[in-house]
Parts: sequence; C-alpha cells; structure tokens
Amino acid sequence: MLRASVLSLALLIAAPVAQADTVSTFTLDNGMEVVVIEDHRAPVVVHMVWYRIGSADEPVGASGVAHFLEHLLFKGTETLAPGEFSATVAANGGDDNAFTSFDYTAYFQRIAADRLDIMMRMESDRMKNLLLLDEDIATERQVIIEERNQRVENNPGALAREQIRAAQYLNHRYGVPIIGWMHEMEELSREDAVGFYDLYYSPNNAILIVAGDVQPDDVLALAQTHYGVIPAEPALPDRLRPAEPPQRAERRLIYEDPRVSQPYVSRSYLAPERDSGAQETAAALVYLAEILGGSSATSVLGSALTYDTQTAVYAGAGYDGLSLDSTTFTLSVAPAEGVSLQQAEDAMDAAIAGFLEAGPDPDQLDRIRTQLRASEIYARDNVEGLARSYGAALTSGLTVQDVQDWPAVLQAVTAADIMAAAAQVLDRNQAVTAWVLASREELTQ
Repeated sequence: MLRASVLSLALLIAAPVAQADTVSTFTLDNGMEVVVIEDHRAPVVVHMVWYRIGSADEPVGASGVAHFLEHLLFKGTETLAPGEFSATVAANGGDDNAFTSFDYTAYFQRIAADRLDIMMRMESDRMKNLLLLDEDIATERQVIIEERNQRVENNPGALAREQIRAAQYLNHRYGVPIIGWMHEMEELSREDAVGFYDLYYSPNNAILIVAGDVQPDDVLALAQTHYGVIPAEPALPDRLRPAEPPQRAERRLIYEDPRVSQPYVSRSYLAPERDSGAQETAAALVYLAEILGGSSATSVLGSALTYDTQTAVYAGAGYDGLSLDSTTFTLSVAPAEGVSLQQAEDAMDAAIAGFLEAGPDPDQLDRIRTQLRASEIYARDNVEGLARSYGAALTSGLTVQDVQDWPAVLQAVTAADIMAAAAQVLDRNQAVTAWVLASREELTQ
C-alpha cells in the first residue's frame, strides 16, 4: 500500500498540466449557449442551466429578489404542479437543487444519462411558463426570511461579514448581501419576482451545461427541441453595474455582538478578478493566499503567529478570483488568550512586512505548485464539479478556453509574479479592517 502511494505521488509530480476536458460548444438560434462536457466513465449526467443574473444585478430597493425567484422556480408551471418538478427528478433516481450568487443563478439535476430528455423538458418549461400565485409569494417570502434568520441573523460572523462587505463596496452591488437586506426582503412582491423573471430568464441570457455520459450531437438535438423553441428576449439589457469609486483611505470598523465566542481581526483588500485572456494576476493571488495563510503549519501567518509566537489560535488568508467585477483578498487572525486584537493585528502586519521583504520560500512555492497541480487533476474525477467550474466561469465573463488554460496559467506563476501581485493588492488604502468581538469592554482589558 505504501509503495502504491509513493508511486502515485511520483506520477502526479511528474505529470503534465491536466489535459483539457473534452468540451463541445454550440449556440442555439435564440442565443442560448450550450456546453457539453463528455465523461463516459459512468452512465450519469449533470444537467445545469446557468442564468447570467445574480444578486448584483438586482434593482435598487429589491435586494434578495434573485434568490427569492430561485425559490419560486420550484413552484408550479402551466403543466407542472407545485413540487412536481423535484418529485419527478426523485422518482427517476436523481437529485436537484439551485443556488444564487452575486453573478449568477443556476439550477441543476444529477440523474441517469437516459433521463436527460425529461430534465430538459421540465427545465425549459419553467424557463418561460412559471405560474406564480399570490399564496406562493407569501409562503416563499416567509421561507427566505426564515433562511436569513437562521443563516445570518443568528450568526454573528455572517452579520460581521455583511458589514465588512458593505464598507468595502460603497457603490457596487457586491456590498449588498446575496440573500438581501431584511427590510427589503419583507417587501418583495409578486411584481418584483415576475418582472425579474420575464426579463432575465430568457434563453439569450442562459447557458446550458450538460456533463457526463453523453454525445454532443445528441445533447444539441435535445437542446434544440426543448430550449430552441423559446424566443429570445429582445429587451435584455447590457450587463452594466455601478462602478466602485477609487478607495483612497483604509476603512475600519468594530463589530460588537455578545454571541461572538472568539474575537478576531479580519482585513479584506479590493483585488482583481480572473479576466478573460489575462488570468495571470489572479493566478499569482491564488499562490499569495496559500503562502500567507493556506496552512496553519507552513504558511507565513500560520507559522509566525500560531507556532513561533503563539500570538494566535488561527491565522488564514483567502482569495477567489471567479467574479465578474473586482473581488477581495482576505486575511484573518484570531488572537490567543491574553492577546489583544491590536496585538494580533500588529503581529499580522509584521509577518506580512517580513514576507514582502523576504519573498516566497522556494520550497514552499514548489510545494504549493504541486498541490495545485494535484487539485486540478483530482477535480476531473467529479463531473458535477466540472460542470460547476465551467458554469461559474462563463457567467463571470470567462470563456471555455480560459477554463482550460487555467491549470497551465497556475503552473507558470513565478516568485516575481507573486511579489508583483502582493504589491498591487496589499495596500491599506484599499482595505477594510474589522475587529469582531463580544464587547467593547475587551478593548480596555
């Protein structure tokens, strides 16, 4: 067993960058994009429809309507009774769900490959034939309010993150929570949902992704039968968002909540997203996040704060470049007992300054490069994960080629690239620093 593990690791390290997935792309006459990812290892298919519409595209004053509409799409249509969609998926041995983000809303089913026709028939039906009753609005509005209560109002960390994002984005809709502000959610109406649905749930605003044991020509034929007959939306607007003004000074806040069991320091910086044909800076930021806080044992913050000085019980960093507009690079430190938030922040800043002076450790850089290569290879074993990676990328302004280029872009990152990205992003004048604690009395102790 040990010999096999060593051999597998050696093969992985020596392996080339993950080969491109077998992907075919089409565009229907009504503007709907179709992406087919072949994987014939199991007779299973993942069927997804991604809409280029998320919470950041909502009208001002109607925050939460994108997520609200996601819930409402599981109500009835002119041909399907409420709940019949998911019941049909389950009766055919599959599962289904949906999710909303800042930049997209997506619906999916995972099912036996020979049931794909049924999935397309039902999903295309609710693209244009949603039937919403007044009682559906009242019931589902209460559901999303309760969801906010459970996930946000009862979670001091979630509430703190909302305040941090609101401070980070003064003008862009990324500063508004995906689930919505409570006072606006309570006023969401049938007219809000229907207006959003009629305009944006259109084939020319959608991407169909089918991954699994399928043939591209067969998928295209089914897509033309079910989705191709839906007219394009002629009034679909260009996808324009309010631009964020230049941030010229650091923003700071203290979030106090008696339910906070472990105080912590959080800092987020505005950071560039992955851009089509220009993913190099985003790739360097992936490395920077791993170097600074990816491991509690070997990262810059982890080793300096949790091991060398025992200043913190946790230190980490994070970055996700899949975003249509500018995203964030985050750092966080939870101080050890007896260490103040100011001391924890000072230790964090000292560790970052030391890194900016010394640069990446070559051995650590090689280790991260191998780990990223491994993760890209292992990701190919998950057909649903592949479908999601393409969907999230395409609705965030990237192309199929960008997705396939990404592993090679990651492998090409150099120490100089990382330092250039760090110099660009780690600027306190474009940061929000937050102290999250149970009581301000802790500041005087």
